[in-house]
Amino acid sequence: MWHACTILREARGDGHVAALVAHGIGPCQALALYAREHSLDPAYMRTARGWTIEEWEAVSDLPGDLAAVERATDAAALAPWEALGAAGTSRFIELMTPLALRIASANEAMRVNPMALDPVRELAVPGWNT
Repeated sequence: MWHACTILREARGDGHVAALVAHGIGPCQALALYAREHSLDPAYMRTARGWTIEEWEAVSDLPGDLAAVERATDAAALAPWEALGAAGTSRFIELMTPLALRIASANEAMRVNPMALDPVRELAVPGWNT
């Protein structure tokens, strides 16, 4: 199961990079857009990912549609879940959630990260998997 989860995560990541490229958004710009949309500290984001102030400033005001990128990412990642079906997907989530919560709860690095994602909080939200 863990291997399957890793494959799904990696495939989604590849699709996300492809969507960013297709929308003309480079790596530093993607991070700057994300930071701006989520009110994250630019200095922390730059430091965490190793971008210089000059690199950040060169892209921080460029336009970019991250919502379109997320829609394209979701579409690219849909095929495995469609193949698994609704019942299989529900069962996979049922089996993986306790494991993911245990790992996330014991791993501070998963809660304090440059993307401001807290897996414990995300998994605790009712309806997160619908």
